[in-house]
Amino acid sequence: MKHQFEKLIGETKGFLDPAEGQRLYTVALEASRLGPCLEIGSYCGKSALYLGSACRQNGQVLYSIDHHRGSEEQQPGEAYFDPDLFDDRRGLIDTLPFLRRTLAQADLEETVVPLVCSSQVAAKSWATPLALVFIDGGHAFETAWQDYLCWSGHLQPGGYLLIHDIFGDPTKGGQAPYDVYKRAQASDLYETLDMTGTLGVLRRRADGETGAAV
Repeated sequence: MKHQFEKLIGETKGFLDPAEGQRLYTVALEASRLGPCLEIGSYCGKSALYLGSACRQNGQVLYSIDHHRGSEEQQPGEAYFDPDLFDDRRGLIDTLPFLRRTLAQADLEETVVPLVCSSQVAAKSWATPLALVFIDGGHAFETAWQDYLCWSGHLQPGGYLLIHDIFGDPTKGGQAPYDVYKRAQASDLYETLDMTGTLGVLRRRADGETGAAV
């Protein structure tokens, strides 16, 4: 089973390295004991494999939000454009069939709940407390910042906020996720945990809890 999972991970398009994926799984395994988890940015399902597998072990669900039309940098002519994901009939990126196939292959269709819309639309009437929020959607600052504003308030005490593609050095990657991460830290609502690669991990403090980051 482990070999099959690793093979599926390797075959699934995405931008997580194995160490970051394993950290997602480890944090989600802890978080999903508290409640459901949510990711912003499904793409083809690589992160959902890690997060969903952890949620399944605890009988929880993972909500996976993506409009499936690709982020800014995945459009034709941009750096991360993948022609395999381009729907020639509609002239648009469409990653939803790839996500559906990934979930079926991993037997996660009863665990991962795809929400095909923008994160702002999904958040409009959201009322369920969350144990984990993983932000890995669009990398323009306004997009990443709105994802944080829309969803961080739904984290329950002790829940985890994860942000991907954090580059302190601007020569290595875009700065929007890093800026959002630093703003979250400055709010003093979170305890800072160790990073893994470009994956930042914060834990929501309990009411009245204070203390220096660790």
